[in-house]
Amino acid sequence: MKYFGLQSQIRRNNANSVLLLLMFPVVFYGLAWLFFFILSITVKPEEGVPPVDVNHSFLLTVPWITIGVVIWFTVAWFSHSAMIKAATGSRPLERKDNKRVYNLVENLCISTGMKMPQVNIIEDDSLNAFASGINTSTYAISLSRGIISKLEDDELEAVIAHELTHIRNRDVKLLIVSIVFVGIFAFLAEMLFRSLRFGRIGRGKKEGAGILIALLLALLGYLLATLFRFALSRNREYLADAGSAELTRRPLALASALRKVKADPLIEAVKRKDIAQMFIENPQVEEEKKGLSFATLFATHPPIEKRIEFLEKL
Repeated sequence: MKYFGLQSQIRRNNANSVLLLLMFPVVFYGLAWLFFFILSITVKPEEGVPPVDVNHSFLLTVPWITIGVVIWFTVAWFSHSAMIKAATGSRPLERKDNKRVYNLVENLCISTGMKMPQVNIIEDDSLNAFASGINTSTYAISLSRGIISKLEDDELEAVIAHELTHIRNRDVKLLIVSIVFVGIFAFLAEMLFRSLRFGRIGRGKKEGAGILIALLLALLGYLLATLFRFALSRNREYLADAGSAELTRRPLALASALRKVKADPLIEAVKRKDIAQMFIENPQVEEEKKGLSFATLFATHPPIEKRIEFLEKL
């Protein structure tokens, strides 16, 4: 794999962000139309009740779908930093708390001419790190206590350079977009499942069939949204690894760091799969392997052995 350069990757990721913003609403509207279509052919109209007019019903729901998605996206977009901090238990790390880390980040930022992001720490002895944010005022790098204490300076610098590359490449913004939209489908599927299970919305056959159809389509939407996210996630890790090697001139330092991370990446506080994908190594991956989870078929990271092999060839 070849590293194509910073500006090319920024343009590519900006284009992918726009594509994601367009594709997710298209999926929403497509599934809404499909809902009314399936309802019209599977549910017989009751006496005195006209059959479902697919296009008319769909057009009536479009404004409500649009308003709901915009509100959800807006709230999630502006609250993502608090959401991520709550999900990972991270807190700010000041210069006085750890000059070593702060200086490593600062020196790399100076060498690249970028504004220094906020540095956070996760109080966990496992080894992991991630970058987050949507603009210069919210960009942050979070490091676990374990990765700070167990890596040598050149290894830690390489990990920090990897996360800075995610910020420079606009990977973090792309991830936030995908997390927000996947979250909508997950919320709809859970709400509809609870409604079907506890019978809180409608008790007639038509209402029950409608909820079941909506639930199946919401699950389909969740699967499609996850696949969109999956299609964009693996390549970014190789590119960030290459970016780290380019910044530090020491690809073997990152390879060494990844070997140590592989031995213990599990961050206990991280329970959400959408947040887990932001880390340098998915902190849930070992748990998923133990449970032979279906989610392993949709791994968000390439195997760490292949990343090490890639770095050793640079």
